Amino acid sequence: MTKRFLAAAALALLSSTVSASATDIGATFATACPFGDCAAGISLSYLGEFVIPTGHIENGVEFGGISGLDFDVATGHYIAISDDRSERGPARFYELDVDLDASGLKGVSVVKQVTLKDKNGEPFAARSVDPESIRLGKDGIYWGSEGDGKALLAPFVRVASPDGSFVREFKLPEGFAPTADKSTGIRDNLAFEDLAIAPSGDVFVGVEAALYQDGPKSSLTSGSLSRIVRYDGATGEPKAQYVYPVSPIPQAAMKVDGSNDNGMSEMLALDDHRLLAVERSYAQGFGNSIEMMMMDLTDATDVSAIASLAKNDQRVVPARKSQVLDLRAIGLVPDNIEAMSLGKAKDGTDLLILGSDNNFSTSQKTQFYAFKVLNRPQQ
Repeated sequence: MTKRFLAAAALALLSSTVSASATDIGATFATACPFGDCAAGISLSYLGEFVIPTGHIENGVEFGGISGLDFDVATGHYIAISDDRSERGPARFYELDVDLDASGLKGVSVVKQVTLKDKNGEPFAARSVDPESIRLGKDGIYWGSEGDGKALLAPFVRVASPDGSFVREFKLPEGFAPTADKSTGIRDNLAFEDLAIAPSGDVFVGVEAALYQDGPKSSLTSGSLSRIVRYDGATGEPKAQYVYPVSPIPQAAMKVDGSNDNGMSEMLALDDHRLLAVERSYAQGFGNSIEMMMMDLTDATDVSAIASLAKNDQRVVPARKSQVLDLRAIGLVPDNIEAMSLGKAKDGTDLLILGSDNNFSTSQKTQFYAFKVLNRPQQ
């Protein structure tokens, strides 16, 4: 992280108040004043975990790769996107029923499977798309593809109808398309992971780690400057861009030369300027570390006119962020969490649901965590 960001990106990470072990249903976790702002207080109560093992088959296709999740008020169900690149089956999303009450999370089952279509109305060809995020918008299902840096396949955000058909596409800002010389654009597998829709209808899209021109990806000693694009949801036109400072990798690999990483794997809008973000880290031999952050964009600089954050001399204020939950710190053993949604139980209880991408690996699992939302930020 460059020096001009150090003061602005300093974190006020307030510890959660923990009432019991996270393995106990009803354990509560509260951050009363993120950023010192008590109107932004959030508190959650743990409702349990449910796992769908790798290899589970639905409609003749392997279930897994859950990378985005959102709640449908009309049905009381959730939509969940798979990041299968049309290799095991057509690119697709699911409708899920989450069985949950005050006694805890009892199950997650597939109600329906829907094939996503390209602009020609056909299922996507193998490796032509990498679905990573999904939200329900005012005029359809908003979803994002990460693209493919190696194949020079640009990321995108599109709107689909409920049957998966193409409706429209958002405009990709300058500087995001991949380049062969890696001078600018997305890094492979570190691109459009995050999608959130504000109450106003504005759409936020985030990259997992810095664009090449903006600096390095996270290391054990330094963080990464991810961009968040703010779109007008009605037109698909970019309105602004902000900097989200991804933290350094929190855990070293457990063996020499082992791999490790950290990036922003999901966002969720709480209102028009506050969002939750998942920072998902992996260290070989250790596993995943999952930290939930609250960010506030109120005073963040619009950097859409800054071509390179690494070569910029202007003062830039990044999004403020404050940790509100560390899943390992509260006693959980998270997998590869990439999906997050607010929702409601059948009794009207406000919920926060997290889901994991199992990478279709037998050493991983599709994991869901549920929390009751006891308190959330006030306008």
